[in-house]
Amino acid sequence: MLRKGLVITTVILLPVAAVLFFMSIHELFRMKTVTVDPKLKEISGIEFDKYKRLWAINDSGDGPVLYMLNKDGTIERKVTVTNAKNVDWEDMTQNSFGHFFLGDFGNNDNKRRWLTIYKIENPIDIKTDTTEAEIIKFTYPEMGDGKVKPEDKNYDLEAFVEYKRNLYLFTKNRTQPFDGITKLYKVGDHAANFDAQLIGEFKTCTTLEKLCWITSAAISPDRTKLVLLDSTSLWLFENFEGDNFFSGYVSRIDLGVVTQKEAVTFYDDNTLVFTDEEYKGLFGGNIYEVKLDQAKRNVIKYRESPQSVQEVPKQ
Repeated sequence: MLRKGLVITTVILLPVAAVLFFMSIHELFRMKTVTVDPKLKEISGIEFDKYKRLWAINDSGDGPVLYMLNKDGTIERKVTVTNAKNVDWEDMTQNSFGHFFLGDFGNNDNKRRWLTIYKIENPIDIKTDTTEAEIIKFTYPEMGDGKVKPEDKNYDLEAFVEYKRNLYLFTKNRTQPFDGITKLYKVGDHAANFDAQLIGEFKTCTTLEKLCWITSAAISPDRTKLVLLDSTSLWLFENFEGDNFFSGYVSRIDLGVVTQKEAVTFYDDNTLVFTDEEYKGLFGGNIYEVKLDQAKRNVIKYRESPQSVQEVPKQ
């Protein structure tokens, strides 16, 4: 009887799982706008310049190059940062003047003690195919000098934003066991060596790390909304106090099927653009768009601390 019951349960659940899977695929691909050039199969950061042209960078393995994209996803232009290296470029952001910041701070093994951010001029002012960068260095004081213990491996980084003349960094959690916490650090926005200052932390999930690793961040042009990206979701933070972005309210936007989503930015205060990496030529390598006033949100409200969140129903 037990075996018969398991067979019946399987027969019922498999079609349900298939339906949910295809619904998840549809949820993501209804947001798709274009497929990007194959040379950008590992996009790790994107940003719009003041003329609303999209720029992108590749992950490690490429040179210190920025790519300007046409609206159809093809490459229009390349700019090389002559005094930079692409050890592990992971995200881009910009300030109100349009200067771009390029984050060479990927730290998968939690072994890099000093990490780098390159600050370049506003791309609309770059007239040739090269530019030079101002170099920002930083380290985590909590990291110490010895080998990082598995339970403390929270010094990888793939996400940052500029806000009020400072740069805010969101760690990619690699703790073992995985505790789902992304930490928020702060450094200056100019050439110097900084000790990153810990500001706060936020827990995404504790199920599978690849589902809720933070891989990119973006801040709206009016500086009132912050977004963090993972493989399944956009986390939207609003009504925060000062520079502790986790002090206000947060809502989660489901992005459908799991793909390697690595870059997000704001086109305007209501429109988000994000990308995913190509996977063996089978899927990914696309640009997607989300309108915040049309997106379905699961609203989350803080209770006693940033580590304790409770979902509340939409009004």
